Amino acid sequence: MEYDANWKETYKDMIKTPKRALSQLQSGHRVFLGTGCGEPTVLVEAMTKIAGNLADVEIVELLTKGNAPYADKKFASCFKVNSFFIGHNVRGLIQDGRGDYTPVLMSDIPRLFDSGQLPLDVALIQVTPPDSRGKMSLGVSVDIVKSAAENASLVIAQVNPQMPWTRGDSLIDVYDLDILVPADVPLLERKSKPAHPISIKIAEFAAALIPSGSTVQFGIGRVPGVGRIPQAVMAALKGKHDLGIHTELITDDLLELIQCGAVTGNRKSTDRGKVVTSFCMGSRKLYDFIDDNPLFSFRPTEYVNDSYVIGKQNRMVSINMALEIDLTGQVCSDSEDGVFYSGVGGQVDFNRGAARSEGGRALITMPSTTREGKSRINCRLSRGAGVVVSRATVHYVVTEYGVAYLHGKSVQDRTLTLISIAHPDHRAQLLKDAIEVKYIRPDFVKVEGKFVVAPHDMMRATYLLDSGTEVFFRPIHPTDEPLIRDLLYDLSQQTLYYRFMSHNHNFGSQLIQNFVYVDHRTDVAIVGTIPEAHGDDIVAVGRYYLDEKTNRAEVAFIVRDEYQRKGMGVFMFKHLINIAKANGIAGFTAEVLRENRGMQAIFNHSGYKVQSVIEEGVYSFRIEF
Repeated sequence: MEYDANWKETYKDMIKTPKRALSQLQSGHRVFLGTGCGEPTVLVEAMTKIAGNLADVEIVELLTKGNAPYADKKFASCFKVNSFFIGHNVRGLIQDGRGDYTPVLMSDIPRLFDSGQLPLDVALIQVTPPDSRGKMSLGVSVDIVKSAAENASLVIAQVNPQMPWTRGDSLIDVYDLDILVPADVPLLERKSKPAHPISIKIAEFAAALIPSGSTVQFGIGRVPGVGRIPQAVMAALKGKHDLGIHTELITDDLLELIQCGAVTGNRKSTDRGKVVTSFCMGSRKLYDFIDDNPLFSFRPTEYVNDSYVIGKQNRMVSINMALEIDLTGQVCSDSEDGVFYSGVGGQVDFNRGAARSEGGRALITMPSTTREGKSRINCRLSRGAGVVVSRATVHYVVTEYGVAYLHGKSVQDRTLTLISIAHPDHRAQLLKDAIEVKYIRPDFVKVEGKFVVAPHDMMRATYLLDSGTEVFFRPIHPTDEPLIRDLLYDLSQQTLYYRFMSHNHNFGSQLIQNFVYVDHRTDVAIVGTIPEAHGDDIVAVGRYYLDEKTNRAEVAFIVRDEYQRKGMGVFMFKHLINIAKANGIAGFTAEVLRENRGMQAIFNHSGYKVQSVIEEGVYSFRIEF
């Protein structure tokens, strides 16, 4: 972008030194500070220097990246901080009760300014130099800065040639500003840090829920101990293609995703081919990359965070973080142990938008425990915890132990699925607590000690049907009880007879529990699933029961009727053999009805040594590994 080389002469009547510009500030003023790495540090420093002349100045900010000198205790009578999102630089101030936090949806903040509910006396912002038309770019921070600049009584702009020119809806006219302060200084930077191992595990599960062609949002903020989980998800998406981006914040982590070709935006429903964002925080490398780059569209928060706009994207996936969740699905994201930690941000905006999107998915990610080992999944939220995402609107919850799909599920079902992704050390207590408060039936006391979830990397495989549909095989989970119930009652009379050798097809809760509560050692069960927007559908079940005296296991499996004769039984049998051999099992046994020729063929053509005898219409098979 070509700036007006003579802009200082053209607009000399508007230009002032930092000291003279900030002399306009008066006690009792409400002052807005530019966001993130777009914070006008020269103006902030000048403001702090005149603190002795001021009292009761309220500083309003979304999230700032600077050192926040105004937050020092010695300025307590001069400046009061009111933050919409609590960053590291003001967290101690607010947790000590010396500052304020305003919980509000990010999409609602511009309306606070526009309506006059939160009138601004002064806005301190940072912009590029003007071009020949007198237009200036808000650069790395458009977000709520544009609305603040449009509504403040006095706008003081730090004019910095090191600010990148960003495309989109990021321009402001020089004559909409009141004072210009030239300052050729480096922008604040935020370096990306290596992902924590727990974040990487969570990211693997999250990435599996994001198909190619999706449009993705990466939430802001961090979780103590594991850092920024959404940024770890970016690294796990490099194998995808035609991803789109519609998100509040972009960081350096996005560069690799773009440069490897995973992000094209070609399948976005709106803003096709564009990376839509409202602000960025990163390195100079990122700032140079976005400078006048037509790939990027920087838009104000009232567009980027509008849940209606978000929901118009097909396959919109939101990735946000939580600090705690209770067994009914209430999500706390802005506080920890009842102490304010971050903010609401755009979590609700994007959760709503992704949920209403065609094929969309709203993900909440979190580690299973705190740094001290306390469970972040609890029977009830901790005292003082605030609900950010309600139990009625939560969809996917992802920890390093798996994925829980909650939307539309009963309290009992969501309780069980959340326990299954809790840390193993806490599952037994969570089950007891859930029984005590009657979230689940009293008869679940029988499964205490059996609530086992196999390691996520164990017993997994994928089978591709001729139709192109992928069937994912994984260990059975305790939370699969309702899915197993649905499968059994959907099977034909013949399939049920072949499997259970009985015409009695009434399945009580005890039998179904016996299916899902297994130890994954002597009693192994796998399920074949097809992902749906509402969660997994189970189309096949395979299992074996080990007789430790003989070191042989009895094997059996069921395939949903419409998926039979598609090779899935053969695949499942071979997969179970691989698992059994890895566990040192010597062979399989099986009981098969004379009429069940399909199962007989699978065993007889397995490639292993097979013996069989028939008695009273039932074949007894013995398969040696």
